[in-house]
Amino acid sequence: MQYQKFIVFTITLVVSISIFAQSEFSLNEIRKKHFRLNSDGVAIDGFDPVSYFSNNPIKGKKEISKEYQGIIYYFSSIENKKIFEQNPDQFEPKYGGWCAYAMGESGDKVEIDPKRFKIIDGKINLFYDGIFGDTLIPWNQNEKKLIPKANENWKKLMK
Repeated sequence: MQYQKFIVFTITLVVSISIFAQSEFSLNEIRKKHFRLNSDGVAIDGFDPVSYFSNNPIKGKKEISKEYQGIIYYFSSIENKKIFEQNPDQFEPKYGGWCAYAMGESGDKVEIDPKRFKIIDGKINLFYDGIFGDTLIPWNQNEKKLIPKANENWKKLMK
């Protein structure tokens, strides 16, 4: 009887671990598919996500990197990497690093300028700023309407 309980427990444990590993793998794959990454699989064009909170985004270094749920981030210092590791969700850019304005306006994944950003509710929001204009300007004019739309559009993409 004791042996049977052990076998049932072991099988249950193995199945649970395998389901957890599979769901973790699936989440990472979904994130890699939808996040804005460069050709090396790095987020925010290699900019240090922690540096945005001092209002001075700077490039990180390949040697100081961290993978979080399938996404690679570079940091300008060991200290910034440690800060990120304490609360990675706080430092990940909204909408996978795509243009917040476009996500709110149409739900499209639009490129960004990593130096064009706004911290909203403690999160990095990035914006396109190029030949077609600076999307931070219309964002600021309609932010209250665009935030819920962008959140809804991003949620749909991540399913």
